[in-house]
Amino acid sequence: MSHGKTLESEQSLLLLDKVRTICTQYPEVTESTDLFGHISFRVNDKPFVMMGEKDDIPTMSIKTAPSTQEFLLQQEDGNYSKTRYIGQHGWVSLRSVTDINWEEVKDLIEEGYGRTAPKRLLRALHHHEP
Repeated sequence: MSHGKTLESEQSLLLLDKVRTICTQYPEVTESTDLFGHISFRVNDKPFVMMGEKDDIPTMSIKTAPSTQEFLLQQEDGNYSKTRYIGQHGWVSLRSVTDINWEEVKDLIEEGYGRTAPKRLLRALHHHEP
């Protein structure tokens, strides 16, 4: 039984649908909802993307490399912030999910998966590369 409020707004559900499509193309990704209604995409039971909703506005955080996080935080547009509580582990949050650069977000999700997945899955993912 869920105690928290899960994603309900139309904007959140559309965003979730798009993110789910990206995340589930990677091997062994699972989706789970915690007691607060936050949805995470996980591999090996470790999250690499987390989503929530605050005042009907969707929120999204992605696990990145510390160097990527540093780069994103210095961007002119200021669309990324250090995720509360877990920012020291390389997590960034999107400040606005209304104007997403999907190419960039896809790359970040791939990086998050790569930092989280066991090596055997990464080998399987890249086995076709030279």
